[in-house]
Amino acid sequence: MTSSKTNLVYKELQKEDVASMPSIIYFPVLQLVIKRIIDIIGAVTLLVVLSPIFALTAILIKLNSPGPVFHIRERVGYNLSPLMMWKFRTMIRNAEELEPDFRDQGNENGPFFKVRNDPRVTKLGRFFRRYSIDELPQLINVLKGEMSLVGPRPLFDHEVRKFIEPKWYRRFIMKPGLTCIWQVNGRSNTSYEDRMRYDLEYIDNWSLLLDFKLLLKTMPAVLKGDGAV
Repeated sequence: MTSSKTNLVYKELQKEDVASMPSIIYFPVLQLVIKRIIDIIGAVTLLVVLSPIFALTAILIKLNSPGPVFHIRERVGYNLSPLMMWKFRTMIRNAEELEPDFRDQGNENGPFFKVRNDPRVTKLGRFFRRYSIDELPQLINVLKGEMSLVGPRPLFDHEVRKFIEPKWYRRFIMKPGLTCIWQVNGRSNTSYEDRMRYDLEYIDNWSLLLDFKLLLKTMPAVLKGDGAV
């Protein structure tokens, strides 16, 4: 996905009939500043504390399969802007080239492309995904201000293009996050309609307290390992 494609999504949105969309939501500036401070402190702390896990994960990836340690791919971020999102690589090296062959095998009827038991995922990658270890490099995105610790998960361009409800675009008025409501309520086991509903619920009811509650619920959900694909 390129920046021009992301801009095209934005231009197409302008042509939509947005009369049914709720009024613009204004978040308290002070709370947003505090949220950003929490993101910086949290990202720096976790990057330092988890550095041994980062090092071990990088070594295991290099030993397990040929290819880079990190997988950096463009997503649609805050305000529909392009986001280069970091992850530990969990697939074989040419996974993106093979993706078109698997599109029809997706396990969800909505915009989200997921294939359970995807043969492109390495055995080590399945373990990383089960416990969200592959998502840890996104702390770099958080530190750079491109993401937040809590917020709607970033989506691919082709997923955004399949939105059937104009109101779903409201999820982009908040920075994407490492965790969100549906991440602690079933993860990939939730339907795409439920994910959109949860994301809008987060936007409509956002507060620092809500972020704190979701952060507390994230670790038990991750350790449980259910719903990962």
